[in-house]
Amino acid sequence: MATHEVRSASSWAAADLARIIGGLSATGPTSPLLSPFDGTLLAEVPSSTAGDVRAAADRARAAQPGWAATPVGQRMQVLLRFHDRLLDRCSDLADLLQRESGKLRLTAFEEVLHTALTARYYGTRAARYLRSERGEGIFPLLTRIDRHYRAKGLVGVIAPWNYPLTIAFSDGLAALVAGNAVLLKPDAQTPLIALAARELLEACGLPADLWQVVNGVGAEVGPELIDVSDYVCFTGSTATGRLVAARCAERLIGCSLELGGKNPLLVLDDADVTAAAEGAVRASFSNTGQLCVSSERIFVAEAVYDEFATAFVARTKALRLGNSLDFDADLAGMINATMVERVSAQVADARDKGATVLAGGERRPDLGDLFFEPTILADVTPEMEVYATETFGPVVSLYRVRDDAEAIARANDSSYGLNGSVWSGDVRRGRRVAEQISCGTVNVNEGFAASFGSIDAPMGGMKQSGLGRRQGKDGIRRFVEVQSVATQSGLPVGTTGRIGPRTYTTAMVGALRLLRRLGRA
Repeated sequence: MATHEVRSASSWAAADLARIIGGLSATGPTSPLLSPFDGTLLAEVPSSTAGDVRAAADRARAAQPGWAATPVGQRMQVLLRFHDRLLDRCSDLADLLQRESGKLRLTAFEEVLHTALTARYYGTRAARYLRSERGEGIFPLLTRIDRHYRAKGLVGVIAPWNYPLTIAFSDGLAALVAGNAVLLKPDAQTPLIALAARELLEACGLPADLWQVVNGVGAEVGPELIDVSDYVCFTGSTATGRLVAARCAERLIGCSLELGGKNPLLVLDDADVTAAAEGAVRASFSNTGQLCVSSERIFVAEAVYDEFATAFVARTKALRLGNSLDFDADLAGMINATMVERVSAQVADARDKGATVLAGGERRPDLGDLFFEPTILADVTPEMEVYATETFGPVVSLYRVRDDAEAIARANDSSYGLNGSVWSGDVRRGRRVAEQISCGTVNVNEGFAASFGSIDAPMGGMKQSGLGRRQGKDGIRRFVEVQSVATQSGLPVGTTGRIGPRTYTTAMVGALRLLRRLGRA
C-alpha cells in the first residue's frame, strides 16, 4: 500500500527558516536545499569559507572560558531546560526533520525523543562524572592523588545526514556540559534541524557564541574544522574516518569515530520466531536501512530457518511505502539518488551472481525517484559485493547456520564490529552468545533500540567500525583532559641528604613487599 500525502510543515514558515539560517557562520555561495520528499526547495543555504570556520572558532573560544568557569550544576540546568523544550516542540522539530531528511514521522519523533533522553541523562549525571576523584598514592596516608577533569576547549563535531539531530547533539551536549565550546558541521543536506535545535538551546540559557555552526561539503569544510579544534567527533564512513583520524594525528589531538557496519543478527534455535521476525523487520528497515546500527546479515539456526524466513518475508512484504508527514507509512524514500544507485547496484550484482530475491529487489519510481523496496536476499556468497560491503539501505541477507558456534563465527567474520543482535528464548543463553560477538553493542531480543535508547550504554565500534564511545560516562569523559595532582607529606619519594641511595632502595624493597602482603596496589 502506498501513501502519497505531503502536507506543509506549517510550523516552519520562510521567515523561520531565514532566521535560523542567519545563525550560520557562512559567507560563501548559496546552494539550493531540496527536500527528499518531493524535490521542493526548502531554502537557499550559504556555504562556509575557511575564514568563516576560523571566525566561528574564534567566537567559540572567546566564550568557552566563562562557560567552563560556570558551576557544572548551572550547565546541567541548561540541558534540563532543553529537554523540556524539545518535548514541547517535538511535533515542530519532527516536521523539519522529515522535510529535510525524508524520514518517516515515527523515526523523526524517535530522533527528537532520543535527543531529549541525552539532555536529561547528562543534565542529571554530568556532575558525578566530572567531579574530582581521589586516587591511591605510592605511600598510603603519605601520598595523596587528586584526579581533576578539565574541558579540552573547542570540540569539533562532523555530523551525518541520517540522524542529523540526535547524533550531532549526542556528541555536542556531552561536550557542552563538560565545559567545552562546540563547532558543528552538519551534513550539507541537513543543516536546518541543527540550526533550529541550536537556537532552542540558546533560548534555554546557553551563552551566545558558545555553539557555532558551519556549513558546506565535508571534503572542503571538514579539514578546516579539524585544524581549529581541540578534539573531533566524526560519524560517517570508514574511508572518511581514516582521513579524519590521520589529520587529527598530525595535530596530536584526539578524536572519536563512529564508522561503518555490516551488522549481524542471530536467531537461535530456541527463539520466539514471531517476535524475532518482527524484530528483524525493525532492525533491518528502520529509517529505510539508513542507520549505522541496522542489521544487514541475519544468521538463522537450521531448526527454525524455514519458519523464520516465511514470517520475515511476509512481514517485509506487508510494509507500506510512502512519503507522509503523518503516521501512515512504514518505509520512506532514501536520502538522495546516489544512495539509491548504490543499493540498486548491490542488489543487481547479487542477483547476477546467483542470489535469490525473497522480497523486494526493485526501485519504485511510481512512488518517487528515491524509493527502493525493502529487500531480502538468500544464497549470498562471498564474491557478491553485498556479502561484506556496507549497504546502508533497505537490504538484508539471510544465512542458514547449524548451531550457535557457526552463527558466532560467521557474525564475527567481518572487518566491521559496530552492532549485533541475538534472539533467544533463554535470555541467559542469549547474553552468553552476545558476549562472543565482536561488536561495540549487542542487543538481546532487540535489534538496536535497547542499547541506542539507553543513554547509560556506551556506543561505538570495534575493528573498522571506529574509535571511542558516545553515551554514558565514556561519552563525556572523552571531552576532558585528566589532570593528576600528587601531594607528598612526611617521607619524600627519593633520596635526601639524610637518606642515601643504598638505604633508600633497601627501604623501598621492604615497603613494596609489605604492601604486597597487605594486598595494596
